[in-house]
Amino acid sequence: MTLIAFGINHKTASVELREKIAFSADTLVDALASLKSITGANESVIVSTCNRTEIYAQIAQEQAADITQWLADFHGIAADELKNNSYMHQEQQAAEHIMRVACGLDSLMLGEPQILGQVKQAFTDAKNSGVIGSDFERLFQHTFSVAKRVRSETEIGANAVSVAYASVQLAKHIFSSLEKSRVLLIGAGDTIELVAKHLSEQGVKSLTVANRTLARAQAIAEPLGGDVLTLAQIPSHLKNADIVISSTASQLPILGKGLVQSALKERKHKPMFLVDLAVPRDVEAEVAELDDAYLYTVDDLQQIVEKNLASRQDAALLANEMVEQQVQQFVQWQQGKSSIDVLKNFRDQSEEQRDSLVNRAINQLADGKQADKVLIELANKLTNSLIHAPTKALKKAANEQDSQSLAILKDALGLKNLDN
Repeated sequence: MTLIAFGINHKTASVELREKIAFSADTLVDALASLKSITGANESVIVSTCNRTEIYAQIAQEQAADITQWLADFHGIAADELKNNSYMHQEQQAAEHIMRVACGLDSLMLGEPQILGQVKQAFTDAKNSGVIGSDFERLFQHTFSVAKRVRSETEIGANAVSVAYASVQLAKHIFSSLEKSRVLLIGAGDTIELVAKHLSEQGVKSLTVANRTLARAQAIAEPLGGDVLTLAQIPSHLKNADIVISSTASQLPILGKGLVQSALKERKHKPMFLVDLAVPRDVEAEVAELDDAYLYTVDDLQQIVEKNLASRQDAALLANEMVEQQVQQFVQWQQGKSSIDVLKNFRDQSEEQRDSLVNRAINQLADGKQADKVLIELANKLTNSLIHAPTKALKKAANEQDSQSLAILKDALGLKNLDN
């Protein structure tokens, strides 16, 4: 059986194709059963996220190519569409790929932490479906072990590498705790949605989203227990905000210096942290001149992101070394397991030959054949049976003048060196 890692990701396929072959939780159990039935994969895991769909399987070498056709058929698309946008790794390269994925080293955002949980869930789903054996149990133990080491021993996930996350991390440096901070988000696009998610993860309890259309603001705020405002309501509510993060498509500033100055006066000059993620800017540059206003623009955050990304790339070098070490440990385990299997097969075969000849001898004795003749026949047949395969191997090595194989066979069979 061959270990393979087959799939598509953000590097090889468009979002349209990734959407077509994504697996939902409802289809995963059927997919695992279908994969085993059609391709003969005796162990498998399917990882499906917004950025990748990958199939990890133990499968006969000649069946590996069938994975592409199976995936295409399962989702009702042309196999050629997959072939032109997919990749397949085998054996050691497959194990390395799986570990790199779990460590966030193959992610769109280097070092992103969510992928490890997604791989763990995929493994659990496969285990519950009965398609995990000893090889995958050990492979994923190694995978989770190295992912844990990478998280704890490197800085791969320590620094913000998106402006949304950087803005939240910057707020944490200014406010000792975000749990008691009151946050106003202006806009309701993807960036603000991501900011809201990060704020929620940091324990923010008071969250308000202001937008031109309340429906979009509600879609972001309500799942997080937040409130909504129209843009026209901002002047009367700005005084309540400790943190303001804005990202709209407005061509004119949403917050002017005078509006912020009035809000600060009502706050009795309690500091206000403002992050302007918009281009063109949502907050007038002159706001930075106010003593109690701390204004950061998207350019300020981009510098932080670039510095942090460089730091993550340095950490990735160390992480890759850890992955390589773990891959080698898994390969050594596989080789040891293979040796044990060979020894077991040799012993089982030898014992089967012995038992067959012993039973024959017992039957001969029961039929009244002389005991000495039975013993001599048993000894001869057992000897011939046990030396048959080694004799063939020795003759083959001698005829081919394969001195290396001959030396190994002589050593394995405990033969004396005839040259001495």
